[in-house]
Amino acid sequence: MSEPRLVTVGLSDLGRTDLPGRDLFSAALADAFEGLPDPAEVVDALYLGNQSEQYENQIMQGTLMAEWAGLRYVPAERVEGCAAAGALALKNAVRDVRAGVHDAVLACGVEKMTAGGTEGATNALAAAFDRALEQRSGVTAPAQYALLAQRYLHDTEATETDLARIAVKNHRNGARNPNAMFQREIDVDTVLESAPVARPLKLYDCAPVTDGAAVALVTSADLADDLVDRDDQVRVAGSAVTANNIAVAERDMTFVEGAHRAASDAYEQAGVDAAAVDIAEVHDAFTVCEAMLSEAVGFAPRGRGVESALSPAERSEGWTDVHVNTSGGLKARGHPIGATGVAQAAEAYEQLTGRAGDRQRESEVALLLNEGGVADAVTAAHVLVGPGGVSR
Repeated sequence: MSEPRLVTVGLSDLGRTDLPGRDLFSAALADAFEGLPDPAEVVDALYLGNQSEQYENQIMQGTLMAEWAGLRYVPAERVEGCAAAGALALKNAVRDVRAGVHDAVLACGVEKMTAGGTEGATNALAAAFDRALEQRSGVTAPAQYALLAQRYLHDTEATETDLARIAVKNHRNGARNPNAMFQREIDVDTVLESAPVARPLKLYDCAPVTDGAAVALVTSADLADDLVDRDDQVRVAGSAVTANNIAVAERDMTFVEGAHRAASDAYEQAGVDAAAVDIAEVHDAFTVCEAMLSEAVGFAPRGRGVESALSPAERSEGWTDVHVNTSGGLKARGHPIGATGVAQAAEAYEQLTGRAGDRQRESEVALLLNEGGVADAVTAAHVLVGPGGVSR
């Protein structure tokens, strides 16, 4: 069994653009392979996370992106799990390298969400809901998460101001991220006074509709040594995926059990626990997600996940010292649905190899938590270990 290594990552700019998805992918690919051999000389297979063909009326996206990467006659597949699509692509790449099926696999994600306008994005996202129980009622993603937020605020001592502080923290981190969609800081009043979307969630509690692409190259240890220095290698020590009922009405949403199980499996594979994690990219499509997921993966006691907005020294007893969403998260970095899971990996790679610039945190272990559907309909967790933990 080969130990998977992450050896390079790339991102397009994230935001609203006139560029089609294939050009966003090309920008991310060029970013990743700067100074490396041409992808056609290295890559054995490609997995592409892509949430919906509705945005650009384009299926066969795996084949299309392989073409644009200059790859011929290699396996190239689109994978889909709504907003977890990118992380599923990463999981598949890690699995193939672990099993010795391939030596180098490109995990990618791309989404051109603005192509269909607000209505198109709303409809595409709603396709992740159960058709019989939810879609036909007209429920939207913000409405679903608003129900979670209402329940969370009811069951805990958390307030809307606490949720607002999560948005403030992530915008502060996004302001230091050159690829982020929103590169400016905000304050609590800006969040609380923003337009209501689905109470208690307001505009600044919600991640934006985003265009963008991300790529990550996963290789065997031997090939990694041929391509980059050891200081540029990150070990993929844990990789796990869980699926739950698709309909929210059929789940207990007071605790995100799928995220808990996926993270626990990834920790076990890596031989670490939640306390060992220095940085984490968790799925904050809405501010309440960051709070609930911080609890589910073991960073925070139940009901105290909102303290992710505080520095480790300011948090209550029982919290770990983890830094959450140093990239700005989905909230400020942006949420190009199919690319989000790979964008999380890009941030972790940059942090673990000391490339994160003004947002750099001292880190050796990272957790990625990417969910699809509402909360944990599908959840992917990865544990990454920095160069100091790469066997020599």
